[in-house]
Amino acid sequence: MDHIVIVGASLAGLRAAETLRTDGFVGTITLVGDEARRPYDRPPLSKQVLRGDWDAERVALPGGANEALDLTWELGASAVGLDLAARQVALGDGRTLAYDGLVIACGAAPRMIPGTEDMAGVHALRTLDDALAVRDALDAGATRVLVVGAGFIGAEVAASCRERGVEVTMVEPLPAPLARVLGAEMGAVVADVHRDHGVDLRLDTGVASIDAGSPLAVHLTDGTTVAADLVVVGIGVIPNTQWLQDSGLTLEDGVLCDATTLAAPGVVACGDVARWPNELYDEVMRVEHWEHALDMGAHAARRLLAGDGPGDAFAPVPFFWSDQYDRKIQLAGRVRPTDDIAMVAGSLEDRRFCALYGRDGKVVGALTMNMPAKVIRYRRAIAEGLGWDDALAAAAAAP
Repeated sequence: MDHIVIVGASLAGLRAAETLRTDGFVGTITLVGDEARRPYDRPPLSKQVLRGDWDAERVALPGGANEALDLTWELGASAVGLDLAARQVALGDGRTLAYDGLVIACGAAPRMIPGTEDMAGVHALRTLDDALAVRDALDAGATRVLVVGAGFIGAEVAASCRERGVEVTMVEPLPAPLARVLGAEMGAVVADVHRDHGVDLRLDTGVASIDAGSPLAVHLTDGTTVAADLVVVGIGVIPNTQWLQDSGLTLEDGVLCDATTLAAPGVVACGDVARWPNELYDEVMRVEHWEHALDMGAHAARRLLAGDGPGDAFAPVPFFWSDQYDRKIQLAGRVRPTDDIAMVAGSLEDRRFCALYGRDGKVVGALTMNMPAKVIRYRRAIAEGLGWDDALAAAAAAP
């Protein structure tokens, strides 16, 4: 193998490149990225960057400037096609890149409200340019922000705007923030945190339409209208698979891989764009979080180097965190709203707690708020197959 192409100059793509080098690959590595920037860290965008605490340069990932990696950069270049038989990636400028091995790490794009894609004052928050555009609007005097979606991005944007002293309305079609992930009871705790910080939280309500203007007129599904200087949309993402439609790869809410991250001979996928069967949970999943991008990027690189060998299964306990005001929310595992939930430390009233999620006699997740040590310990135990009854008994016996 002489030439490996990585499509996606992202966290996952950069970690794949770093792993290829540390594991001994000495051939050419080409990183293709549709942004003109070298890889940067996304979690600070909705927090430190949006609040104005960090400048743009601070989010750059160190590996992107590591010349010892000897990477060939194709930045500001979009992949538009893949020929599996010829082992070639087509670029938007008409060129093709031949490869011996391919890493697909091209991430996902934010969903937008139809008809607002080019509307002034309506933004997604996915890229550094998105974050800087929203921050510039706040710096220019926007005082009324409407956030669409109370998921992790929406909730973090709402918190950052409130910490800047901006009036915030957050609209969410579900009965509680994060209800689809955490369940109604835990989502209600997050809702109260935002209400306590002055967010006008509109639940069970969506956006019907937005009229352009200054201010924007946001018409909600409950019949009310909210005037906003700025709208930030956080309603999920779509895997970037359009360029792969005619490739022959299996595309099902992302690039479908086997348990080892292999999508086709000589092709692996990782990060937000990859969907694979996680044997630990007996579930085909796609995970969009930071640590997952790191771990899967490294695993995919090693799978590629294994060549025709069987490869190892990628079976992690997913993990993420979200900082909102002075609360750090962390979740280890793969949970569902229908799981059993048990409080094993702290209390909802204090908003410092650890709750376990159980299914089929096993602990499948641990949610903490301002208890980081607990979630780390439970993550290890979940990977080892922690039983539900054993976990509850141990928690009851703890001092």
